[in-house]
Amino acid sequence: MRRMERREQRKLTGQIWSKFKDKKMIVKILATGTIFVLSCLLIFNILILKSDVSKLDDPAPQPTIIYDQNGDVASKISGSKIEGVSIEQIPDQVIQAVIATEDQKFYKHNGINVIGIVKALTKNLTSGEIVAGGSTITQQLAKNVFLTQERTYTRKFKELILTKKIERTYSKDEIMERYLNQIYFGEGAWGIQRASQTYFGKDVSELTIGESAMLAGLIKSPSNLSPFKDMDKSVERRNLVLSLMEKEGYISQDDVEAAKEQPIVLEGKKIDDYKGKYPYYVDHIIEEAIKNYELTENEVLSGGLHIYTELNPTIQNAVEQVYRDDEMFPEGQSDQLIQSGAIFINPSSGGINALVGGRGEHTFRGFNRATQLKRQPASTIKPLAVYTPALEQGYDIFDILPDSPINIAGYQPMNVDNQFRGEVTMYEALVNSYNVPAVWLLQRMGLKYGINAVERFGIPLTEEDSNLALALGGLNEGVSPLLMAQAFSTFPNNGVMAEAHAIQKIEDVNGEVMAVWHSNATNVTDPLVAQKITYMLKGVVEEGSGMNAQVEGWEIAGKTGTTQLPFANAGGAKDHWFVGYTPQIVGAVWMGYDQTDENHYLSGYSGSTVTKIFNEILSESITEFSQKEFDLLALEKQLKDQLKKKEKQKERDLEQKEKQEEEKKEKKDKDKDKDKDKDKDKEKKEKEEERKKEKEEKKMEKEEEKEKKEEEKKKKEEEKEKQE
Repeated sequence: MRRMERREQRKLTGQIWSKFKDKKMIVKILATGTIFVLSCLLIFNILILKSDVSKLDDPAPQPTIIYDQNGDVASKISGSKIEGVSIEQIPDQVIQAVIATEDQKFYKHNGINVIGIVKALTKNLTSGEIVAGGSTITQQLAKNVFLTQERTYTRKFKELILTKKIERTYSKDEIMERYLNQIYFGEGAWGIQRASQTYFGKDVSELTIGESAMLAGLIKSPSNLSPFKDMDKSVERRNLVLSLMEKEGYISQDDVEAAKEQPIVLEGKKIDDYKGKYPYYVDHIIEEAIKNYELTENEVLSGGLHIYTELNPTIQNAVEQVYRDDEMFPEGQSDQLIQSGAIFINPSSGGINALVGGRGEHTFRGFNRATQLKRQPASTIKPLAVYTPALEQGYDIFDILPDSPINIAGYQPMNVDNQFRGEVTMYEALVNSYNVPAVWLLQRMGLKYGINAVERFGIPLTEEDSNLALALGGLNEGVSPLLMAQAFSTFPNNGVMAEAHAIQKIEDVNGEVMAVWHSNATNVTDPLVAQKITYMLKGVVEEGSGMNAQVEGWEIAGKTGTTQLPFANAGGAKDHWFVGYTPQIVGAVWMGYDQTDENHYLSGYSGSTVTKIFNEILSESITEFSQKEFDLLALEKQLKDQLKKKEKQKERDLEQKEKQEEEKKEKKDKDKDKDKDKDKDKEKKEKEEERKKEKEEKKMEKEEEKEKKEEEKKKKEEEKEKQE
């Protein structure tokens, strides 16, 4: 009995212990599970905390707008496929259409729609692969900005982490704004603004309910539902979105019917007229903004800046038109286009009114020949390196300069025509671009004065440029049309050179001023010297090599330049230059090949090419200017007085010379008369001596005859005596 009782007791104890062990196991399991879940939640939250979604703080890319000197829009630039807009610019019906279609619980959930995920998970498990996502708008934003489009559970997990971080960091409106600026709507349109422009040719703020519904419907499958490709599908999808909007209480049935009846007017992928306009000028603006105002390229291209410039649309359009006309340029080789660059500057302000940096297809931020080219300027440098410092040193316009063979330490410059004229005035030397007088004058006054002058004109030189070839533009590194135009702007601006610039001011996307141009001018030379150079350069255009630059009724001054080839070729040239100006505009035009060789070079001289380009541009834009003539009245009166004095002096010198020659002749005649008198005296003396001699001879003959007679008489007497 006892044994049975003990057995029953042990059995009961075992059962109790077994139950206790089961509870302990359950508790252990529950504790372990709780710890696991808490650990997962902790890890999940740590991952959320460590996730970086700051990229969403970057301002939505917006195009930068370029304004001309009148404050009108001239061009737009953008470095992004997206054109961002703020949530305030987006109509309510657009947001409502997107929510009704993509995420009806958007303003209620915390980034993850559990019901949607369960439905998607069920569908994925049924199909055996990931075919549905159940993504909220926040999840779509995370995927579009931070992740790839691959369908994997790993990517989905990352998406959940980022989604939670986004929801904790940003408000719903901020998330919606970023989503609508990032999503793809098809036809190359990223973001709601570009979509509105692409499909309907209008700003997003102008979208109707029907148009909003159509765009919202594209998000699911933009390529298949595009109205450009399948209008019926697109309309069907729009109608579904309208129904969803009504179901969610955003619009009424009447609104739905009205939207359906509204005709769909597509704009045929309308392109902004200002995008890509004036590309070379815009390139220079970008360079100037980066260099002078320390902006990044991305800030300029996508920062929504407002850049106010010195661009004159009339002049710029004239330059663009000329550079589109191939007939204005010589025909080049099939493998290489004859290139050119032109720039026009306001001399009083230094503002760049217009520029084009090349011919043919434009490359964004490529080589700009108007601003970045470096070529030898040839004879266009003579007014800068020779005649300005010469006038400063006391030489004058009508001073006489030698034009005869010279040899300076082995350097023997020649004129283009290989002719010498003996003596010419400074005016004649510059107007006709004689090389020999220029080199002689630079050597005579001192090379250092020429170097100093060129550097004052803003043209950098190297040590290799310290030689007399400077007089003819033989620079080691060369110079750009921009710097040549800037240098020549000194002359119509009475000796003051204003720094060339394109940007007046820069405002940020909110209209706050970021930067303003501050004028930077240099007193290069005396006003009278500048006027004298202008007087001579007028002669270049009126009677010299620049005659093709003439515009009827307008005074123009300027200088041509033709650079020799680096190899022997009579009649060929590497570069053609013309830098010319009126009282209110200065222009520099360059022409040549990018790569010069025996098969690629220019023919003839600059007077027949770039001067015509300058003329055509100025002729098409001359209405922009009011002052036709240079203000040189005082100088011209002074020069006329000087010329009269020189003429009178010349007459006096001539009279003096004639008088001297007359006196010399008279003296010569007198000397000749004296010689004649001497000859007469000599002849007379000789005759007298001859007569005297004859007389003596006769006397001697008589005496001899007398002696002979006396001798005969004596002889007869002797004979008579003998006879006797």
